[in-house]
Amino acid sequence: MSTLTVSLAALGGIVLAGVVAHGAWQARKAGPRRPMEALPPPGGPSAAAAPAEQREPVFGEPASGPVGDDPSPRLDLGSALQPPPMRRTTVRIDALIDAIATLTLDAPVSAESVLPHLPPTRRAGSKPFLIEGLNADSGEWEPPTAGQRYGEFQAGLQLANRMGAVNEIEYSEFVQKLQAFAESIGAMADFPDMLDAVARARELDGFAGEHDAQLAVHLQARSAAWSVGYIHQHASRHGFVPGVVPGRLVLPASDEGAPPVLTLSFDSQAALADDPNKSVVRDVTLSFDVPQTDARAEPFIAWQASAQALSLGMDAAIVDDNGQLLRPEGFAAIGGELGQLYQALETHDLAAGTAAARRLFS
Repeated sequence: MSTLTVSLAALGGIVLAGVVAHGAWQARKAGPRRPMEALPPPGGPSAAAAPAEQREPVFGEPASGPVGDDPSPRLDLGSALQPPPMRRTTVRIDALIDAIATLTLDAPVSAESVLPHLPPTRRAGSKPFLIEGLNADSGEWEPPTAGQRYGEFQAGLQLANRMGAVNEIEYSEFVQKLQAFAESIGAMADFPDMLDAVARARELDGFAGEHDAQLAVHLQARSAAWSVGYIHQHASRHGFVPGVVPGRLVLPASDEGAPPVLTLSFDSQAALADDPNKSVVRDVTLSFDVPQTDARAEPFIAWQASAQALSLGMDAAIVDDNGQLLRPEGFAAIGGELGQLYQALETHDLAAGTAAARRLFS
């Protein structure tokens, strides 16, 4: 074989290798961004080294410097993204939002004689109801608990929720279930007047309808789309954890069993794909439920800070439901309206994040 033939063959191999490499590069460029194998924890050395213009971007504006698959810059988000340790809360009957029936007894009874007779489902239509007993020893109202004795019971039917106000049919179902329970334990039941309860329910529902709010912004990819793993990686660096529903990440609340402070959601079909890292996502929604979330957790500050951090790290634009860029003055206006809403809820003893507010706005 001549020297020329060998040289041409070698050159052809180099060209072929170049074509294959270029094709692979183009395929990666066209595909969704994938997570890095390892990222340093938030607040690490790279945070101090990041330029000021990267640490403090303008909402919805492009970040300076390369983004690509690089780790997102670390922002000092403070306690807004670090909820305090979990604490358990107990749901109690509340005269503000419940129609309360009383069940009187001739003498105290043991919980063991009562528990088997509790209604199997404590709902009347779309409205839940609670049953509590007056502990004969402590004098406190509590859910019936084994080993305790009770001298009286009460049941509270929730008058309204996001499904609407209690109606006559639901109230009648509540009376029927409680009457059967009362008879089974030898108690005398006394119920509020149905018309009065329904009227209260409508008034409460009207107030709730005027003071309900769920705030949301969208993060839209500016260039390359994201894979599910890429979204998870960036969100986890700011305190988010996977939710129960596919395509949902949450920033947990401090109360055990309470709604999350923030929710980050995207296409559930992408999350359920056989290979999530090959799925394509171009839009995620960052939101929080105002009356459900304790204002002391500063969800509005966490909402802004998370939007800012994620938009910078993922090269995303922050937009509203109409696709318009949301700038700092837009967040400021929302914050002003939110303050008025918080005040109105507090005035009616339904402060955001309280047990009563969470039940009413559920």
